[in-house]
Parts: sequence; structure tokens; C-alpha cells
Amino acid sequence: MSGIKDYIASVTGNDYIDIDLYDKYNVKRGLRNADGTGVLVGLTRIGDVHGYIIDEGEKVPVDGKLYYRGIDVEALVAAAAKEGRFCFEETIYLLLFGQLPDKKVLADFSALLGNSRALPKSFAEDSIMKAPSRDIMNKLARSVLTLYSYDEDPENQFPENVLRQCLELIARFPTIVAYSYMAKKHYFDHESLFIHLPEPGSSSAEAMLSLIRPDQKFSRLEAEMLDLALVLHAEHGGGNNSTFAVHLVSSTDTDTFSAIAAGIGSLKGFKHGGANIKVMGMMEDIKRNVKRWESEEEVAAYLAAILRGEAYDGSGLIYGQGHAVYTRSDPRAVLLRNKAAALAEEKNLGREFNLYCLIERLTPEVFRKVKGSVKDICANVDFYSGFVYKMLGIPTDLFTPLFAVSRVSGWCAHRMEELVAGGRIIRPAYKCVQPRLEYTELDKRRQDD
Repeated sequence: MSGIKDYIASVTGNDYIDIDLYDKYNVKRGLRNADGTGVLVGLTRIGDVHGYIIDEGEKVPVDGKLYYRGIDVEALVAAAAKEGRFCFEETIYLLLFGQLPDKKVLADFSALLGNSRALPKSFAEDSIMKAPSRDIMNKLARSVLTLYSYDEDPENQFPENVLRQCLELIARFPTIVAYSYMAKKHYFDHESLFIHLPEPGSSSAEAMLSLIRPDQKFSRLEAEMLDLALVLHAEHGGGNNSTFAVHLVSSTDTDTFSAIAAGIGSLKGFKHGGANIKVMGMMEDIKRNVKRWESEEEVAAYLAAILRGEAYDGSGLIYGQGHAVYTRSDPRAVLLRNKAAALAEEKNLGREFNLYCLIERLTPEVFRKVKGSVKDICANVDFYSGFVYKMLGIPTDLFTPLFAVSRVSGWCAHRMEELVAGGRIIRPAYKCVQPRLEYTELDKRRQDD
């Protein structure tokens, strides 16, 4: 915009708020209490994130647990692995309906999702290919909003209709993401265009790998690895930013497509769904600057330099370490790390995998020495997810979209819950700290130099 520089100083100056005012008015910045716990703003039966207990008013760290509808996600994953089957479809069913399906119901539900992956007639050509985007999350959000126009009853908010919309979105996300990526590669990166039709009989993980690979080939272990990643990213309680965004927008009685698009917009941010991209950038920097990856001394010294703001991006952050809720451990990171060990061996990336494990082990002690803090630090899921996607040959462009392919199931469960149990528009308060000013007539105004 012409002349934008003439206005920016006024905008930044007038929007500044003294940080001391937050304490003065007892504002919970980021909806966080002073001890780091989240402000309680709602109730849910869908997901529970457990990382500490409150004992006599004090926050006490415990091993992390994640529950889907009251069921430990570790038990969910272990049972599927023992039986040699994929788990994401079962997870979707559990999140939406609050119970585990039997074999027949699971088979029928998986078939329903598989048969719903195809996009509406001409949608791929008209909405995706003719209007590609450099950013796949941007294209995903636009595609979801466009699907409103293809829906037979977009504004109907009766549970049966909203559930139909949710199931169609969950099924179509892999196809939209894959086609959006292929369009981006073709029109912006000038590469060959490959468009595959989704296979109805495949799992979500298999479908995703098939759609984004030119030869459509993948190993069973690769599919199992992606299936696990989808399960672990599906839900994380009602308070995570994107899920809260879906609750917030759904509380206004808007349509399903607008609510889910809001979740996508939230997840797109680097502080949320894009966090593993930051991890990958940091890890590439560490690999370049640490000569001996096996040396605890060299690795610890470089981590200390990062924390002091002397290395990598100067932020003073070791990305992928620490979490708002988990203290001793993030169960998602543990499960992903354990499964990644086998894939790293298959891909001859054992040395790099060991570097990740070493950084996870060293970071808490380095943090204590550099920061002088006794705060518990653990690796979070973002620390390993980017490495897992790298081993699967998944490009960085798809890291956050894959998160969305998984998390849309949680978003849909929370949208249903908000419509059934919410009842009131979510409307928190903001304290205005702008002093009162007198109106000045136009011919008497003098603009500051």
C-alpha cells in the first residue's frame, strides 16, 4: 500500500500497552494463571492433558498422560500395535462418539471414511488447481470455506447434519492437502503434476502417503509411523489454541465450515502447528556446527550457546523442549520416539536419531545451568514429529497440514460438544486502558511531526 510507512509509527505507538498494567488489573495474559496453569474457561469430556497435580496449592510435576474420552492414548496405541492394525480410524470414532467401536462397527466406519475421500465434482480443478497457493494451510482453509458452496444444507446445525459435515471434512482433508501440495509444486515450483485418486479401501495414513508420492509406494512401517503420528495429534484438550478457536467460533452459531476454517487459521501459526518447522531449522543448525554428534560435551556446549542467544536464531530457545502442561514427559513424544527408532534403522538414520535422543536427555541439565531454574523441562511432540516426517520423505510444506489432517477429528468432536453442551456465546472481557480524549474539530487539528 502506498504511503504505509507514514502510518506505521502511529499504529505501533498507539497500540503499545505498558506490561505493568497487566499485573495492575490482574489480567491473565494468554489465559494463563501466574503459576503457568491455564485459566479454566470450559468443561469437556473429549480429551484430558495431564502433566502435573496441585498439592496444597503448589504445582507438582508428574509423568505426562493424554486421555481420549477417558482412555489412555498409550493403551489405545499399544492395543492396535499388538493386533497389527492401524489406529487412527478407531481414534476418530472414539473422539466423535465417546466409545470404542467393535470390529464390525470399526470396519463400517473405516469404509465410510474411505468412500468419502473423493472431492465434489470439479472441485479439485476449479477450486484447487485454478487457485493454487504457496502455503498449503492457506489453501486448506480456503478449500474448507469453499466446500460450504458445495454442501446441500450448509447452515443446518441439527446434530445429524453437523455430524455428516464433520465426517465429510475428516475424510476429505488428506485429499485436499495432497492436491493443494501437488498444485503448489506444479505452479510455483515448476515440477510435474501428479494427481492420484484416493483408494477407498486404504487407511487414512496409507491414503495420505499414496496421494503425495508420485509412485504411490510406501512400506508398512512407514504407514504405521504416519498412523501413529495422526493418532497422537488428533486431540489435546479443549484449551489448545486451535481447538479453543473452534469452540469460540462455534459458540456464535456459525456454520461448520467457518468454525473449522478458524481452527486451521490458528494451527497455521509457528507458535502452534508450525512449531516442528522451528525444530527442524534448529536441528540443521546443530548438525552443521557440532562436529561430533556423539559427544555430550560438544552437544551440551552448543545447547548452552543457543540458550544464551549466542547460536542459531538468537531467540534463546531450544525448540521442541518444554510444554505448557507436560512437565516430566510428553507421552506423545515418548511414543513417537520409540516408534521412530525402528524407522530410523530402516532409513539408515540411526546416527541422527541418536543425536535427537541425546539433546532430549541433555537439555534439562543445560537449562538448569544456564538459566538457574529448577523448572522441569521435557521434549514435546514437536521435537520428534519433524524428524519422523523427514524420514517419511514428507516435505516441510506438509508438516503443519498433516497436523490439520489429524486434528480436524478433535476439532469436529469439540464442535459437536459446543453445539450440544455450550449454549452461550463465548465473550471474555478486555479492560480498556486508553485515557479519555476530547474531540477536536477538523480545522483545528495539528498532526504531530
